[in-house]
Amino acid sequence: MTDANEFFDMRAAPMRIGTVRLKVRDLDAVSSYYKALLGLNEVSRNDREVVLGSGKTPLLGLESDRNLAANDRRQAGLFHTAFLMPTRGDLARWLRHVADEGIRLQGASDHIVSEALYLADPEGNGIEVYVDRPVAQWLDAGGNIQMSTDPLDVQDLLGAAGDRTYLGFPEQGSIGHVHLQVGDTRAADRFYSDVLGLVSTVDYPGASFYGSGGYHHQLAGNVWNSRGASRRPAGMAGLDGVEIIVKDPAEIGRIVAKAEAAGIEAVKSDAGTTLRDPWGTALTLKN
Repeated sequence: MTDANEFFDMRAAPMRIGTVRLKVRDLDAVSSYYKALLGLNEVSRNDREVVLGSGKTPLLGLESDRNLAANDRRQAGLFHTAFLMPTRGDLARWLRHVADEGIRLQGASDHIVSEALYLADPEGNGIEVYVDRPVAQWLDAGGNIQMSTDPLDVQDLLGAAGDRTYLGFPEQGSIGHVHLQVGDTRAADRFYSDVLGLVSTVDYPGASFYGSGGYHHQLAGNVWNSRGASRRPAGMAGLDGVEIIVKDPAEIGRIVAKAEAAGIEAVKSDAGTTLRDPWGTALTLKN
């Protein structure tokens, strides 16, 4: 685990988020939104797909299909993709940029572990933009990670912006976590903890949080909109899959063995090894 007096080093974590893939109905509208919102640049583009990122690092893949059904927030799938800013000043400058551009936020929260702002893209895919606090501030007297949802002091945050302007998503930024909608948190625990090997970090009503390397969560699942949801229907816009970077190549083999013992298929391809959770969400493991 990262020294408790320091910020968490995501690249040292055994598992972290790579690229998130979305299926969208209007590729130009959605890709333009993320570029204007976060200052992401095009890493690659073809007739059906745009990959957005920071510099040459891909973060978000958008695949176009105008025949997709509209995203249904009651189904399992994406709750939000969470873009992690490297410093509080970066988040403050982004917030000022959003205000200047007239982009509407849906929420702002202090989670103890982080300061976070919320909104959604034109097709309803949830977005969080956040910054972590130092690890020491996450922990209670017993050394356990604590989280809550409290009002964010927006004015105090803006005070960290200084006189610099927001010039695009920072190169040291990343997708810090992906929060999913699931049908049942106990079934999610069996997949994300028992099979993937992530640690359940926080006990929270209606949600499970899963961390690697001592992080508060790289993945989460909640039932707030989707309690009882079954497998996500095919042909629907929204989440297509999540790439997970696994630091130790041998760990992928251990995960595959646990998956196969649980009757879960592991499919190998050039992209990595893909498992699907009980609701059909694809998790692609790669080194």
